[in-house]
Amino acid sequence: MQPEDFADFLGQQHLLGLHKPLRRLIDDDKLVSIILYGPPGTGKTALAHIIARKTRADFISLNAVTAGIKDIRDAVASHRGSRKVLFIDEIHRFNKIQQDALLPHIEQGEVILIGASTQNPFFALVPALSSRSQIFQFSPLSPEDLKTLLSRAVNSSRGLGNSRVLIDEEGSALIASLAGGDARKALNILELSFLASAGPDADACHITAALIREVSQSKALYYDEDDHYNTISAFIKSMRGSDPDAAVYWLARMVESGEDPLFIARRIVICAAEDVGNADPQALTLAVSAMQAVERIGMPEGRIPLAQAAIYIAAAPKSNAAYLAIDSAIREIKTSPLQEVPAHLRDASYSGAKRLGAGVGYQYPHNFPGHHIAQNYLPVARSFYSPSTEGYEKIIQSRLHKRRTNPDVK
Repeated sequence: MQPEDFADFLGQQHLLGLHKPLRRLIDDDKLVSIILYGPPGTGKTALAHIIARKTRADFISLNAVTAGIKDIRDAVASHRGSRKVLFIDEIHRFNKIQQDALLPHIEQGEVILIGASTQNPFFALVPALSSRSQIFQFSPLSPEDLKTLLSRAVNSSRGLGNSRVLIDEEGSALIASLAGGDARKALNILELSFLASAGPDADACHITAALIREVSQSKALYYDEDDHYNTISAFIKSMRGSDPDAAVYWLARMVESGEDPLFIARRIVICAAEDVGNADPQALTLAVSAMQAVERIGMPEGRIPLAQAAIYIAAAPKSNAAYLAIDSAIREIKTSPLQEVPAHLRDASYSGAKRLGAGVGYQYPHNFPGHHIAQNYLPVARSFYSPSTEGYEKIIQSRLHKRRTNPDVK
């Protein structure tokens, strides 16, 4: 069912629609080196085969899983003197040395590179290679595109042969959901359902949603390094943005994809301190408790305390005042002369300390009404912590304001 022309190609209209830049480069046969980057089953290799049919250049195809530096050199040498397009599938699997071996051939104009990668090229490729290539990002296919693909497969002689195959709307929608934007996965589920229902020699078969559920068992989630970073970012930003539904969705995505639960728990702890802070001091306690619970009980039950903590933090009042305070103090340490510890605050627990003036004049706050007495704790006063008016921090703000404006207030 691989498309043979743009008329059959599904998805990626932001790149391959009429008059779009990549489409024009291909139609006009004016290709430059490009990297096609996106999840599996979105058409990267299929597009390379369309380019192979359309280009007037010699088309050379390699797979980074099996190819090495010698294969690159042999491929270029065997077509020397002509315009060449070198397609490398799964180019992210090349190591640094293999990628560096490509550079002279690209820089000298010996080949035009087309690389296909499921990994972010800005991470997976050496900078010299990614900077010399135009990068085009592929998106997962939409459910409608996948249903169109399934319809073609059951009605085309290239699909399930001469058998009369019927798949209803519910079954088609279910496969589209299970495939998660991956055309190859959608076709695999369809084929497996067909074989389980009737077999390749049957004259007709009816593929139902119940049969699809039986053969597919569960939805396999694509989750690579990009997804690892992007999903945790969405999770943290959802908690920070006070959206518990979004937070628990991204949490579920990570749990179902096999993400390390302690990695998730640590990020919840950080979010509790950074984004909730003293607006709700209980948030950090709950987050740490959730992390300890996950350590002790493991998964899958660990998902429950993770969800409890994530939802609590998302719903809590927010303040990043503590986070800003420590960063402000660190900047002060790095950029300004260091302040000496005042004599009255110095350690006076050792013999002879008073002879050096250590601790002399220190006033013990608990000996005074309200457990407070005004005294200097920095030689030169600085203000780093500015509490917000959110949650409990509003009480802290009021208390500190009174003490800062009137030091004698208890």
